[in-house]
Amino acid sequence: MTSIKSFMSRQELIGILVIAAVLFIIMPLAMDIFRLNLFGKYLTYAFVAVGLVLCWGKCGILSLGQGVFFGLGGYCMAMYLKLEASTPEATAIQSTPGIPDFMDWNQITALPWFWEPFNSLTFTLLAIIIVPAVFAFIIGAAMFKRRVGGVYFAIITQAIAAILTILIIGQQGYTGGVNGITDLRTLKSWDIRTDEAKYILYYVNGALLIAVLLLSQIVLKSKLGRLLVAVRDQEDRVRFSGYDVSNIKIFVFCFAAVLSAIGGAMFTLQVGFMSPSFVGIVPSIEMVIFCAVGGRLSIFGAVYGTLLVNWAKTTFSETFPELWLFGLGALFIAVVLIFPNGVSGLYQSYLAPLVDRVVSTGKRKGRSDTAPPPSSGFGAETTAKPAE
Repeated sequence: MTSIKSFMSRQELIGILVIAAVLFIIMPLAMDIFRLNLFGKYLTYAFVAVGLVLCWGKCGILSLGQGVFFGLGGYCMAMYLKLEASTPEATAIQSTPGIPDFMDWNQITALPWFWEPFNSLTFTLLAIIIVPAVFAFIIGAAMFKRRVGGVYFAIITQAIAAILTILIIGQQGYTGGVNGITDLRTLKSWDIRTDEAKYILYYVNGALLIAVLLLSQIVLKSKLGRLLVAVRDQEDRVRFSGYDVSNIKIFVFCFAAVLSAIGGAMFTLQVGFMSPSFVGIVPSIEMVIFCAVGGRLSIFGAVYGTLLVNWAKTTFSETFPELWLFGLGALFIAVVLIFPNGVSGLYQSYLAPLVDRVVSTGKRKGRSDTAPPPSSGFGAETTAKPAE
């Protein structure tokens, strides 16, 4: 219990237990498989939002290109699934059996060398972690070592997202182009399109998200977490204290990139495809909105913000197909104006004091119930006979 208290307060423990209850009990009981799979897709964006809390909220690094890392993780998983679905038997009608269909359509006659390793699931899982981490390290080292930050860094990451989208669309024969990589069916001969598979993938997704929240909480409660906040508030003072600020920024940027990539890989499994529409500028900015609405200072708020914005987006688009964009924009503006710290700020301002009051009242009542009765004047010291 002492080790838990060292990296998680009572409120934070309650927060993660509430999220676990919502994900694993309330949602599966209250929703059919279609809606549950839809919310499972929303949860994949929560990985990105949690990374943005660490990167933007805690360290002050606003990245408008997190869709890049989300897409890298998603494409790594999609490449493996596509190769598994492109056996010579399944592609016998192609002019070149054994390669993905979009390659055959673009008159590619052999599997490219960089696709070959993705025949291995082990390599794929490692690539989901290593590829975005290396890419983020290159970007971070190039920017932070030269003390590029603030709005300049945000614009550069936005430009990288646009460049990667153009590259993916332009290399249609190797990436599937604007349509992306589609028709993903099995994972190790396990059909991921069935209702049973969707339930399992939803629970795996939720378990990974809880693990990411715990890991992020450990980082925030460590010395590194305190340094992140110090870099955000007083970067020069941290530098003059002897710390390499650029290395701190590179680490948190790479960490956020890996979290985004895990979300992208789970998105591919949940939805069954990956396309450049999840890589570019628009999805990257939407991911920042998820974080802002939830509260850029709270990893738990990021999860709720992601669910809230995506649920509103789906509800508005179903109810008001012509006006849903205005409704979504109004929701974002209202939350930012009324609650600058997002949903988590609402909790901290109104609900947290109430919870503390209830818990404190319960503790005082418990102590009063177990305390010895007050002296009535008939104690042993008054009834004992005097010594003779």
